[in-house]
Amino acid sequence: MMRILPPWLRSARVLGGLTIVVIISLCAVFAPLLAPHDPNEQDLIATFLPPVWAKGGQAAYLLGTDSLGRDVLSRLIYGARVAMMVAVLASFGAMMIGGTLAYIAGYFGGRIDSLIGRAVDVWMSFPPVIMSLILMVGLGVGLRNVILAIILVDWTRFCRVLRSEVLVVARKDYVAAARLVGFSHWRTVTREIVPATLPLLITLVSLEMGIAVIVEAILSFVGMSVSSNTPAWGQMIADARQYIYDSPWNLLFPILAIFFAVFGFNLLGDGLRRTLDVRLTATQRV
Repeated sequence: MMRILPPWLRSARVLGGLTIVVIISLCAVFAPLLAPHDPNEQDLIATFLPPVWAKGGQAAYLLGTDSLGRDVLSRLIYGARVAMMVAVLASFGAMMIGGTLAYIAGYFGGRIDSLIGRAVDVWMSFPPVIMSLILMVGLGVGLRNVILAIILVDWTRFCRVLRSEVLVVARKDYVAAARLVGFSHWRTVTREIVPATLPLLITLVSLEMGIAVIVEAILSFVGMSVSSNTPAWGQMIADARQYIYDSPWNLLFPILAIFFAVFGFNLLGDGLRRTLDVRLTATQRV
């Protein structure tokens, strides 16, 4: 059975990370079907209920309730929607901007490379989280603005790391041969350079997804992400910190959700890099 699968699916890292990401994605897509309650439904008589396995827990609220009697499990499931939406859209947006500039800088070099490199250096001189907060103040609260802020901050990660790889690949003999036989710049980049740098690009996207989840949690924690009636993991942490001694589980569960989401993305990215990068595969065989 394992021989039928493609090589990248035979890695334990890929399978582990992919399993976590798929589970969170399914929760995000099918939240209305999976959540046992409306995430904003309040029951002031059933506040601070512990999880079902603890003393005083109720089967109707598997992970307990918060200070307003809202079901913690339902809010976690709906919070996955915000996390996954930000992770996917922000990561691919940052990849499009940073990756495009990286290929341009690494392939053409010279003044173009120097200009793009200086822009990246200046932009990365600001702390990412502080820059995100500043952008959110200017853009305003909202999920769309959170995604835009992460894109505007994190495109530099792709540009700096990928540019170094493009510089190496662009000087390979087969790239020079492609130019000699008359390939256009576009064809040379898309046919020769992009496939060689794809493993690194996939790894960067996976890592960026985990970073985007953390940034969104920070922004929702300080009230600069989604509105108060939209469940988000960072928002759940902010609400639970006031009652940490009364209901520590309300703080623990969203933290665990963020941890497993980031862990899944990182595990998937590392596994894909190890299986798709020809150089690493050759080294392991030796």
